[in-house]
Amino acid sequence: MSICYGNHQLVFVSPPKPPKFSYHRKSLLRVQFGDAVKWDSSHFSYSFSSHKPIWGHGYLVRAASAASSGPLSGSGAEYSEQLQGTQPKEKTKRIAGIDQEEIDDPTLLADSDSCFCEFNGVQIHHKISDAELSALDTIKEGLALQSTNYPKRVHYPVILLHGFGASVFSWNRVMKPLAQVSGSKVLAFDRPAFGLTSRVDAVKHPSPNNQDTCPFNPYSMMFAVLATLYFIDFLAAQKAILVGHSAGALVAVDAYFEAPERIAALILVAPAILAPFAKQNVVKQNQARINNQVQNSSDSNTRWNLFSRLSSMLAKFTKYIAEAIVNMVTGMADMINSLYKKALSAILRSAFGLMLIRMIIDKFGIAAVRNAWYDSSQVSDHVLQGYTKPLKVKGWDKALVEYTIAMLTDSASKLKQPLPKRLHEISCPVLIVTGDTDRLVPSWNAERLSRAIPGSCFEIIKNCGHLPQEEKPEEFLSIVDKFLQRVFGAAEEPRLQAVST
Repeated sequence: MSICYGNHQLVFVSPPKPPKFSYHRKSLLRVQFGDAVKWDSSHFSYSFSSHKPIWGHGYLVRAASAASSGPLSGSGAEYSEQLQGTQPKEKTKRIAGIDQEEIDDPTLLADSDSCFCEFNGVQIHHKISDAELSALDTIKEGLALQSTNYPKRVHYPVILLHGFGASVFSWNRVMKPLAQVSGSKVLAFDRPAFGLTSRVDAVKHPSPNNQDTCPFNPYSMMFAVLATLYFIDFLAAQKAILVGHSAGALVAVDAYFEAPERIAALILVAPAILAPFAKQNVVKQNQARINNQVQNSSDSNTRWNLFSRLSSMLAKFTKYIAEAIVNMVTGMADMINSLYKKALSAILRSAFGLMLIRMIIDKFGIAAVRNAWYDSSQVSDHVLQGYTKPLKVKGWDKALVEYTIAMLTDSASKLKQPLPKRLHEISCPVLIVTGDTDRLVPSWNAERLSRAIPGSCFEIIKNCGHLPQEEKPEEFLSIVDKFLQRVFGAAEEPRLQAVST
């Protein structure tokens, strides 16, 4: 339905249901066309009555001009803009100072040296540095060699594993120098939920065997471990040296236990691994010794005392009953724990959970990066941009939720012995490096961890926080260089030195 007013036309379209007008009052519709703000019935080619509310018929008035006219201004312009259905452009939301551009394809944010490969349906972002190719680049970035000879010092490639909330960017300052220190290829990749690796639906993601009944969670620890082993094959190597930072150290150690024959050495940087208490092991050993002595004494006495034998049988029967009760209680606890995890997963996947994740990253993301450094004033805008750039990728919040859920509900870890109890089984060379002022993972935990791993080396960097490879790159490289020389028997070769600028 339309009404003509001179060269202008009023068009009626169906809108969302608006507030109702009163039936007891005559309503006068007033639309502003430039300077014409008064009604003149002689200009109407179609008349209508306003005794009944126009909204009752489900119509909205939209103005259309047949002749060119000046732009509307003031409140009339805003009102007519709303009538025409054009909403003002919303401002882009910002999280941690980054515009939420919702980029579907992470490759659009990639660097010139970025690479992508597919592993089990996930596009994994990675970078590779070669000793010879990165020599000139290393010199340009402020590091130089005393010699131009670059022999192959280590026969194994190096794979770098970043920590929680980080990415390949966290190895930016040491990746190319490490390639020269080792004389081999160095590869770093973004684990799912971080960096520029694609965000996928954890629920709908297919398993490696294409079994839809048991989807393979790309955000699980097992996926990270298998991806690490995949890159060893990707580099056409039998073994590799794994360098894990923070939570990446956990991936490195789990990869060792998954395939110890594929790991040449482990370098754990500020490892987020809870070290076992040595005193507890001593107490348990002493208690076991006492129990054995008591048991032996009890066995010898029962041979001569019938009452003691009956008591022993009763004790065993009681023990079986107690074990049955404990198993029943444990089963109930597991059921309750399972229900709790399901409820927690549902909450985290809800709109509230996503809002909570976004709020946490917005309020504490940049502060966490600064807090990871010993001297937060040294954190440049370039560093902050490197850590926050992945927030432009669409679905980063959902991926972070899925990663959190995977860590809290990791069913594969239940089938294995707790990691702190297995550390003594590590037989490959191990180096542990940490900063003396690490506020996230205390240095005393790293020192205790080195005591739990037989033959491991422990190095501490002074005036350094949670990111030695970023805050003290030269000292970090020097420590790694010495470790590789000692372990692999390399002769004295050119070492990296800082160039004064």
